[in-house]
Amino acid sequence: MDLHFGDSKPTDEERAAVDALLGPPQSSWEGADRSDADLRWARGGRAARDRRDLLLPGLHAINDRVGWISEGALDYLCRRLTVPPAEAYGVATFYAMFSVRPRPATVLHVCTDLACTAAGAQDLCAGIEAGLGPGSGVHVERGPCLGLCERAPAALAIRAGDPVRTAVAAPATVREAVLAASAPDSAPEEPPAETAVPQAGQDGLVLLRRVGAVDPSSLDDYRAHGGYTALREAFALGPAGVIREVTDSGLVGRGGAAFPTGRKWQATASQPDRPHYVVCNADESEPGTFKDRVLMEGDPYALVEAMTIAAYAVGAHRGYLYLRGEYPRAISRMQHAVDQARARGLLGDDILGQGHSFDIEIRRGAGAYVCGEETALFNSIEGYRGEPRSKPPFPVEKGLFGRPTVENNVETLVNVLPILTMGAAAYAAIGTARSTGPKLFCVSGAVERPGVHELPFGATLGELLESAGVRDRLRAVLLGGAAGGFVRPDELDLPLTFEGTREAGTSLGSGVVMAFDDTVPLPRLLLRIAEFFRDESCGQCVPCRVGTVRQEEALHRIVERTGAAAAEDVALLREVGRAMRDASICGLGQTAWNAVESAIDRLGAYE
Repeated sequence: MDLHFGDSKPTDEERAAVDALLGPPQSSWEGADRSDADLRWARGGRAARDRRDLLLPGLHAINDRVGWISEGALDYLCRRLTVPPAEAYGVATFYAMFSVRPRPATVLHVCTDLACTAAGAQDLCAGIEAGLGPGSGVHVERGPCLGLCERAPAALAIRAGDPVRTAVAAPATVREAVLAASAPDSAPEEPPAETAVPQAGQDGLVLLRRVGAVDPSSLDDYRAHGGYTALREAFALGPAGVIREVTDSGLVGRGGAAFPTGRKWQATASQPDRPHYVVCNADESEPGTFKDRVLMEGDPYALVEAMTIAAYAVGAHRGYLYLRGEYPRAISRMQHAVDQARARGLLGDDILGQGHSFDIEIRRGAGAYVCGEETALFNSIEGYRGEPRSKPPFPVEKGLFGRPTVENNVETLVNVLPILTMGAAAYAAIGTARSTGPKLFCVSGAVERPGVHELPFGATLGELLESAGVRDRLRAVLLGGAAGGFVRPDELDLPLTFEGTREAGTSLGSGVVMAFDDTVPLPRLLLRIAEFFRDESCGQCVPCRVGTVRQEEALHRIVERTGAAAAEDVALLREVGRAMRDASICGLGQTAWNAVESAIDRLGAYE
């Protein structure tokens, strides 16, 4: 292990940030003042290495306090954790929200992804940069989706300090974005979560019924609206009974892979290796996706309860909620919910007097789309670069920390609550035989009522767009986000089920539905998708690392060329796309060509 440290020293502020997380150093080997005892033996090395998973929180602590991560700060954190600085540098530079170069304490992240691009993000960026002017003390970062697509265009201001301050401007004007960056404490408050739910308050909702009806900060209000009924039912059924109900319900993962949840839980529960873990993947970074944010902001205790049920079913006593760093309000709401549940005996030892112990730790992501892949997420939590692992072994056998792990996203877990309260048969009666239950759709773009819409599986795309109030001159609809595919306006009778979209040659994905009218230049949109995958590729495997770059280069050329030359580049795109799809390690490379392919074949994008 190379533990070569440089000569740079941390500032007092950087040292304080690390010590606030890890506690004061116990010996000079960890960065304390040298003592005679430290010359005779090394203390703390093994214990420090066991805390490698605190590397990402440590990087957040420094970045939050100072605004960037200096060499001295990184060296000090590495001494505390006995992590080679070269490895820690690789981790720090992996994430878009960190910087290892000096920058102002205030960073304004402006989304330039699909929904925001269609809503004028490029003009917004130019106006913000002109409005702030040189010497403003604000670093403007044009970046990927902020998960605020229903309020596009969007901007997020982060001001380093103790405490760190954040402000959101969405839908952002130049004035509001500049105000958020210049004075985060004076920026207007975000609207309540229910404003992102056009159906809020309607009868018949299952997953969204509490959003807007309960105070998201109140555990008592949550329990008054049926909260913790499902957990009591779980304890009455026993672990095997819970898994049987989830299996009989037909619930499949809502993150896009659609793997049967009951099978995953059963496979994990049956593993003799201990301990078992539950991981909630709340790193929804797919452009156009924001349903998990709305659930966490509007009904946070539901996720705490659902994770507790999953842990009881598979025999886990510890869970991790990996929550994307661009969601400051969701982080705050979930931390409050976890703290309140722990204080009231709903997390910790002997939950509800049933002898089961379980607790949740929240880990913040730092801007890496690939960490939505489950094994990349495990690496991120463990303090390594968020690169996907080769499978097998699968997470149910060797997942987080090499132990059997259940990983589900927020929507999947929250579905477990109605399964237990209404029964598997009643739940399975919703939707279709092969796609059961309700589904959340993130609708944005050229619609009058953007937001999270809940419909039973089997509703058509046209019915969903009618509910959202689709505007005239519809040009195309993107299903599944950047990793999905386009459909034409004459295909709105498409059934919104996993099998229906698959048979139609497209993908439902995580439930993204982005409508574009004829004012949006399609070639520019496809180029932005290619830029997104180029930026987000972890670079681990050649097909994705090289293929995403070649795809972007070809699309740039096509915009500038016509005729036979453009046809040559389209042929090259197909060849590169097939290579990425067949040979990439994870879903990022395997799906990077999907949207471009569908635009060429279904929409005639370059004809």
